[in-house]
Amino acid sequence: MRKFALLCLVIFLSFVVCLSINAAQSRPEPPLWQVYQQSLKKAKYVDLTHTITPSIPVWSGFGSSKFEPTINPKTGKPYTYQQDGIEATHYDLSTDQLGTQLDPPAHWNPYYPAIDELPATFAVRPLVVIPIQDKVTRDPNYHLSVKDILNWESRHGRIPEGSVVFVRSDWSKEWPNPELPKRKKFPGVSLQALQFLHLQRKILFHGHEPLDADSTPTLEAESWLLKNGYTQAEAVANLDQVPETGALVAIGYPKFKGGLGGYARYIAICPPDWKYGVSVGQIAESPLQKQSQPLRWDKQLNVRVR
Repeated sequence: MRKFALLCLVIFLSFVVCLSINAAQSRPEPPLWQVYQQSLKKAKYVDLTHTITPSIPVWSGFGSSKFEPTINPKTGKPYTYQQDGIEATHYDLSTDQLGTQLDPPAHWNPYYPAIDELPATFAVRPLVVIPIQDKVTRDPNYHLSVKDILNWESRHGRIPEGSVVFVRSDWSKEWPNPELPKRKKFPGVSLQALQFLHLQRKILFHGHEPLDADSTPTLEAESWLLKNGYTQAEAVANLDQVPETGALVAIGYPKFKGGLGGYARYIAICPPDWKYGVSVGQIAESPLQKQSQPLRWDKQLNVRVR
């Protein structure tokens, strides 16, 4: 009798497990996870960000930055893999306006949000890329016009509300030429175009490849933008590797308290059949692939290299 009861218990538990497994298998996948599996996992990812080094172009008014190994305060010597098992880097950054950036409006107007006060909703947006590089070839000081925007819309449709608009000029192809910030003539975005994008199309923000939005003596477009509560991306890269329409942009930046500029990371999320970028699963991610050469400190470049 006891053996029979034990057998019944085993059968009952097996039945319960089977029901649980079937219930788990029949439970629908959460909608956002479906988006990831069906779209984001297969997408092509393109980095639109310059690497920060001590020698990258920066406005002369901000000066240069310095990188050096972190010093152990107990020994007065740098941490080393051999002695301490770790290494770290000390960054002496001359400004928060360095490299690829996200400018909050507090950069020009203290009554608007700083970088740490921007909403989390900035994280992912539709990406529009408007090309003006052909016109810049003929005129290095060419600025995006309202007509350029309307021509883009005639080909691709209306710019989505809340989207991010990056202006491709190919100015960044000379990066990191230290002479770039000294040039008085560079491609930009006209005040009329910025006002159209924000007031008529209600975009989230625009981005450009140079270090300023426009080359006017008073920076009129950038001044209007930041003094009126808008943000902008600067020193964006690799826009030649992104489609003009149909991509998303992921936006990340450190959350410095009261920060007036953001060291930003922009990643374009492109369709699976796009010719540039990398998809999830194409390269090792966890664990990451071991490199053929170790990192070492280069005293001339003042950064770690392989």
